[in-house]
Amino acid sequence: MLIAIFTLLVGFVVLIGGGELLVRGAVRVAERAGMSELLIGLTIVGFGTSAPELVASVEAARAGSPGIAWGNVVGSNLANSLLILGTASLILPMVVPRGPLWRDGGLAMVATITLWFVASTSGITVAIGAGFLILLCAYLGYAYWAERTQPVGASALHEKAESLEVTDTHLHDEQPLWRSVLTLIGGIVLIVAGGRWLVEGAVDLARLVGLSEAVIGLTVIAIGTSLPELVTSVIAAYKGASAVALGNVLGSNIFNLLLIGGVTAVIAPGTIPGEITNYGLPLLIATSVLLMIFAATGRRITRWEGAILLLIYFAQLVYNVVAV
Repeated sequence: MLIAIFTLLVGFVVLIGGGELLVRGAVRVAERAGMSELLIGLTIVGFGTSAPELVASVEAARAGSPGIAWGNVVGSNLANSLLILGTASLILPMVVPRGPLWRDGGLAMVATITLWFVASTSGITVAIGAGFLILLCAYLGYAYWAERTQPVGASALHEKAESLEVTDTHLHDEQPLWRSVLTLIGGIVLIVAGGRWLVEGAVDLARLVGLSEAVIGLTVIAIGTSLPELVTSVIAAYKGASAVALGNVLGSNIFNLLLIGGVTAVIAPGTIPGEITNYGLPLLIATSVLLMIFAATGRRITRWEGAILLLIYFAQLVYNVVAV
């Protein structure tokens, strides 16, 4: 068991570290190539910060472990919506602009309901995955248009990029092109290796402790791959940037569902384990509704509402381990 835990932890560290190098290298290469700051924020930063979750799910799907792959997608969104928003709201009550919440949070909710419906009926197909990826491309196009024509902060993807600016003060440091390219390549190598070790450790741990791979994906893997978003949102809350913290979560949820869910469906179509279809996805839908209610009452998530979110998250963790 110690070997499995060690492999899992090393996988987490290498995966997250590789993701940070990937984003830094990609941003600097894109800047040297003449890409606009807006386009870099909406694409390079968005895809790069989701790379750890993407690689973990893809590696799990390729290894024949759909429970870990889909558990990571759903569990990461649960961690974002309950653990991260709850923690950030305890630090600083979170002002919630109603428009972005209904639009960006609504898109994530529609994607979640769609995923739950197809998982409960026909199963996940390549067409569903392709549809999610097309929807993500359409949303990226809309976000780019909105940021050019509307006030700053018009989309969650903008705030997701801003959250990285808040926490990574060295993101735009100038350096030779060759060094930026090496940083980018090194990040890719590390996240691939880290993702492989993470999945190997998770599969072994699930077998040794007697938990299903879906439960391990919903809990251990999801928490680990969500740590960067947790740190980013907590720092943003401490700095008084509550809108940035919220946008980071909403943007991550959209990327998790449409990008990671879409790629996973294309690579490994089939059925989603019952623990996720019957428990994880309905809980995520209910959580989305609860957030809408909180935001509609006073247009903010207060400290006591943040405490409720945290209580729900830890209660579902216990339920996962004990009952699911």
